[in-house]
Amino acid sequence: MAKATSRFMAVLAIAIVALITSPQSAVAQANTDPVALYPSETPDEFVPTNYGFEYVRRVEMIPMRDGVKLNTIILVPKGAERAPILLTRTPYKAEGLTTHSESQHLAPNLQGYDNPTDVIIEGGYIRVVQDVRGKYDSEGDYVMNRPLRGPQNPTEVDHATDTYDTIDWLVKNVPESNGKVGILGISYDGFLPLMALVDPHPALKVSVPMNPMVDGWLGDDWFHNGAYRQAFMDYIYNQEASRKNDIKWWNSHFDPYDMFMEAGSAGELGRQRGMEQLGFWQKILAHPTYDAFWQDQAVDKVLADRPLKVPVMIVHGLWDQEDIYGAIAVYKTIEAKDRRNDKVFLVIGPWHHGQQIRDGSALGAIKFDSDTSLYFRQQILRPFLDHYLKDDEPKMDVAPVNVFQTGVNKWLRLPEWPSGCVSGCAIRPTPLYLRAGSKLSFDPPEPGDAAFDEYISDPAKPVPYRARPIDDTTWRQWLVDDQREASGRTDVLTFTSDVLTAPVKISGEPVVNLVASTSGTDSDWVVKVIVSIRTRSRNSRKWAVTSSWFRPTSSVGAIGRAWRPQRRFRPIRHCRIDSLCQRQITCFVRAIGS
Repeated sequence: MAKATSRFMAVLAIAIVALITSPQSAVAQANTDPVALYPSETPDEFVPTNYGFEYVRRVEMIPMRDGVKLNTIILVPKGAERAPILLTRTPYKAEGLTTHSESQHLAPNLQGYDNPTDVIIEGGYIRVVQDVRGKYDSEGDYVMNRPLRGPQNPTEVDHATDTYDTIDWLVKNVPESNGKVGILGISYDGFLPLMALVDPHPALKVSVPMNPMVDGWLGDDWFHNGAYRQAFMDYIYNQEASRKNDIKWWNSHFDPYDMFMEAGSAGELGRQRGMEQLGFWQKILAHPTYDAFWQDQAVDKVLADRPLKVPVMIVHGLWDQEDIYGAIAVYKTIEAKDRRNDKVFLVIGPWHHGQQIRDGSALGAIKFDSDTSLYFRQQILRPFLDHYLKDDEPKMDVAPVNVFQTGVNKWLRLPEWPSGCVSGCAIRPTPLYLRAGSKLSFDPPEPGDAAFDEYISDPAKPVPYRARPIDDTTWRQWLVDDQREASGRTDVLTFTSDVLTAPVKISGEPVVNLVASTSGTDSDWVVKVIVSIRTRSRNSRKWAVTSSWFRPTSSVGAIGRAWRPQRRFRPIRHCRIDSLCQRQITCFVRAIGS
């Protein structure tokens, strides 16, 4: 009995010693760990409360039919029930387009590109913005303006299928929505609502392409009627060098004009910057002519072969410095399909590229007497969207064509385009002739007039299309720059009309017929129609009404302009090579009337 008791006590003693010594060892060990002594103040994962937020932000990776997932940001107003969805697909970072400000209020987050913020907020819309495949946080491969699947795209996916799959997921997985989706956007984001019209999802109820990229060779972004636009080299570089646009084009000169002159050609500048590594730049170099590569992906031609199933509002800027061709080209193509005149709507405003979501009371020195952009958003865009997307389908009073007529500064509600007024205006192509003595006239040349004008143009000193020095601060307004700098050059021919004695209105699409010969191997010309205005203070300015680079007979974009008496017309022609420009040049201006 005694022996057993002793063993128990021994075991108990050992246990007590262990209990006493173990905490001391742990303390000693902790004292040697710097992390434990001074821990991080940042948690492994912080969970924001979003207290007071007016909206719920969701980030989803939406699967496409080929398994690729696209980053999609969904902003749902607090308390939303049966709200329609406004979708924008973009290569310009969905995160940035939905976080213009750090605010608990939705409007500041959306205030900027590419959001008609007042329409979204006041309409109670669910806002959805998605990175296209291959850009930013979306999976997959990026292809500039990915063509429709077919000859130029051997895969089974394109922007039409990606839009379809996105809409299908949204209407099934956003419980606050009413199952109706509209798509809208500007520029590249405006090209995508047009692609959505190809085999559209049944839930797509409306499409609003604004300043869309449509045909990159004929007049949008890359070329103007075959003349390459070097100013877009930096865009191609920034857009394709990396998924997140974090490799940037760099400046080498204060004035890019000097940069291009020093390089000698766009091709050489591209080699200096390593652009042969970029897929789209290789395609630009491989397709300088209007071949199948450009024709197959021209969106107006794509839509010409397909039925019109979704109401469309096409928005165009009179002074769109980037995509001045596409909107009108698409309108002309699909308007013929609108037999009841209730599915295709056209808006033409006095704007630079994308100005319709900014202040629209002026462009450069030209004042419009009102905020034309606000009028568009409140009186045209929102009623249109509400009518097709809201459950109660509120009545809309939106004309098939809405055009802001500069000069007299008023909106016109028209049944079609081109048209000079609601009814009773005869539309007729009217020739505007270049006459001897640098005169411009609606009357044809007289017998015995000089047959041509000629001048010397030095290729080493090309005519810039903008006033120098060229910088980004004036990019949005260069189409309304004062034109006297160009007209004063000896390698620019200028023809001026007599002072107008009666009102003149130009509406529609000017067409230039140029007959010319050159002692060089190649020539590009620029034709501008200028209005010369003298103000009450006796100061004068010369503004471009329309402008285009061209080689063959070319159209130069839609215009809507009325001039009061005491104005002058002045077209300016830039000849880039030693040129002999014959007198038989006729500037046909469609839909002209007084």
